[in-house]
Amino acid sequence: MIDHSLSIAGSEWIIIIFVAIVLILGTGKLPSTAKKLGKAVNEYNKAKNNVQEHMRVVTEEAPKISGPVESEREKLEMIAKSIGITTEEKSDGELRENIANKIGQKRIDEHETK
Repeated sequence: MIDHSLSIAGSEWIIIIFVAIVLILGTGKLPSTAKKLGKAVNEYNKAKNNVQEHMRVVTEEAPKISGPVESEREKLEMIAKSIGITTEEKSDGELRENIANKIGQKRIDEHETK
């Protein structure tokens, strides 16, 4: 059997693609297309960095608990106090809901200020 496949290396493909782009766009549109592509890559990098920064901020927001915590209730009370929620006469479920709302509200406020 005769093998009719092309054996083209990776660097040769780059040259072929570049020639095809020049033939399709022409030499007049090539600089503006490269500029648009550069802007798109720049916007992508800005968005990626923004997401990474938000992830870093979210991971730093975790309250610092020093010392051992004996019960789930103590842990909830420590978290609530660290973000300014009163714990008196509230059930565990109410505390969890208040904590979730407060943290979610803080994240929304941070997104609006940026």
